[in-house]
Amino acid sequence: MAQELMLLTPQGYAELEAELEDLKVVKRKELAERIKVAISYGDLKENSEYHSAKNDQAFMESRIKQIEHILKNARIQESQDASTVQLGSTVILNDIEFAERVEYRIVGAAEADVSQNKISYESPLGKALMGQSVGARIEVAAPAGTIEYELLEIKIG
Repeated sequence: MAQELMLLTPQGYAELEAELEDLKVVKRKELAERIKVAISYGDLKENSEYHSAKNDQAFMESRIKQIEHILKNARIQESQDASTVQLGSTVILNDIEFAERVEYRIVGAAEADVSQNKISYESPLGKALMGQSVGARIEVAAPAGTIEYELLEIKIG
């Protein structure tokens, strides 16, 4: 993995630290026990429990390395004022076409999760919002066409 700078909010950094701790302390022990039990079943060639546990272990170790890399290269950045959109800002937008209000928190790529309304500052919408002030109109290209938003409010954190 390359040595690129990873911008994170303080909350995102703390969440990644907690996930890493859980993976190393709790999940590793659980998987070791699953593997031990699966080995006790005998023949490993056709032991689906063993293969499943080993696959889960490989995935978990990969995630541990990924989080360690992110934390090692992280720079914590928090929005300082609500005059413009910054990393860590929460924005309330009006979707012009559908007259629908939406709220997003602008976060680093490693902590983005659309299901929790956390979008990366590197995403098309995130890029369009960065540095904007209340009242700005933002146009974002989407697969279904251009979406136009009006920036209604900026909150810190």
